[in-house]
Amino acid sequence: MKSYRISFVGSGSVGGALCREFFTKKHTIVQIASRSGNSAIELSSYCKATPVENLNFDRECDIIIVSVPDYCLKKVIKEIRYTGNPVIAHTAGSYGLDVFPDHIKRKGVFYPLQTFSKERKVNISNVPFFLEASDRNTMDELKNIASILSNSVYESDENSRRMLHLAAVFACNFTNHMYILANMVCNKTPYAFNVMEPLIMETACKAIEIGPENAQTGPAIRNDIDTLKKHLKLLSFSSEMKSIYKIISNSIIEYYKNR
Repeated sequence: MKSYRISFVGSGSVGGALCREFFTKKHTIVQIASRSGNSAIELSSYCKATPVENLNFDRECDIIIVSVPDYCLKKVIKEIRYTGNPVIAHTAGSYGLDVFPDHIKRKGVFYPLQTFSKERKVNISNVPFFLEASDRNTMDELKNIASILSNSVYESDENSRRMLHLAAVFACNFTNHMYILANMVCNKTPYAFNVMEPLIMETACKAIEIGPENAQTGPAIRNDIDTLKKHLKLLSFSSEMKSIYKIISNSIIEYYKNR
């Protein structure tokens, strides 16, 4: 397999994880730019790269991966300066090729469908990557690069990828917020949140193995009005949590009403 020369814009959770994984797999990390100078310096030191100021990439590479917050993505890409003819690809799930200025000809999307945190190492070989590119040659290059990291690489149009990103918000971000609320309820008892671990693990495994529509349990699917009322009474300490409980319970009831 070709040895790639890779540069990064962004050294946060996503960029940092991808950068370290490429370096571990013996590819060359050329330069790293970041709004946070210290994180770029730290990551550059680890990956034997050169930290970059002002988004000026003066060393040739095969690809520049842009992994920055969505709100500044278009502005950051517009400010990138580079030599040679690298692919410029961003990692955002909800944006397409329209964020690139016209002068960038080889452009793409390099979206890993996973949650990343600096405190945890992700097994990237299991992470699905969804790719979009300006042309066939650029797509082939992106597929080769993504295949270095993962066994699951897909071509994806912008609309499909945006829907997957939305699905991920429900499956990950909203679910994690439910854990936060569950922890708040646990704090009303003598027991710590970790007593929920077997339940959380079984719920996730069951949803994957038999499908989430077949895995649903609880008072809402049974339309157990008495239990629902008891739970709402227990939530008297939080009107917000009471509203969330009602909305989710009603959604479950409606979903299974005609099944």
